[in-house]
Amino acid sequence: MEYQAFGSCDPGAATLVMLHEGLGSVAMWRDFPQSLASVLGVSVVAYSRYGYGQSAPARLNPRPVTYMHEEALSVLPQLLRGLEIERPILLGHSDGGSIALIHASRHPVRGVIAMAPHVFVEDLSVRSIAAAKVAYETTSLRERLARYHANVDGAFWGWNDIWLHPDFRSWNIEGFLADIRSPVLVIQGTEDEYGTEDQVRAIAAGAGDVELALMTECGHSPHRDQPARVMEAIRVWFDTKLGKNSESASRRRTTSVT
Repeated sequence: MEYQAFGSCDPGAATLVMLHEGLGSVAMWRDFPQSLASVLGVSVVAYSRYGYGQSAPARLNPRPVTYMHEEALSVLPQLLRGLEIERPILLGHSDGGSIALIHASRHPVRGVIAMAPHVFVEDLSVRSIAAAKVAYETTSLRERLARYHANVDGAFWGWNDIWLHPDFRSWNIEGFLADIRSPVLVIQGTEDEYGTEDQVRAIAAGAGDVELALMTECGHSPHRDQPARVMEAIRVWFDTKLGKNSESASRRRTTSVT
């Protein structure tokens, strides 16, 4: 499994583990991991899931409807044990955000940062993923993604096929949310082409300690569309919830970032 570490070598520092999107990889985070390490003063580990980046092929092919459950409850715990990481902060984007939420409902973590996560399937998501299939077959999308994946077809079709499968329409992880015991920051773009604000409202209603950062002029990749605002939202949440001055009492707060 491909992974890369950034930031503090202090054994006492918290570790933030990054979980990429459905077509992501270590390299596709670009300079975001190093920026997080510098701003938060933590160790950061980014890894490519099996079938992505330079990691080995996916273990489950074709992917089952429960592929994110498998990643959250089997693969990620093995990775954390292998790297001797206990109670990480999880930062996930899109599929990675969903995986982070599932994992946090069953394993101890310090906190979860979920960017554009999904907890159920929306018509908007299916339409955009169907459009991505057309783009992959007719535009330069395949060539662009091939820069980041050793097996670009495996990465793309593994993600695209299952999301467009009729059985996937019933996928739903709302039942996991009430079991999350750590603070959660959800970052959502108001112009996200893959999910609506109904996703984050469901997380706020289901989990216990949730802060929402809704960002205007922002699509499905907040860390690329609005990097400065995303970093500031993460810094403030981290200082409040996990830093030295964090409050012990849990609360739910909605923040609109413009």
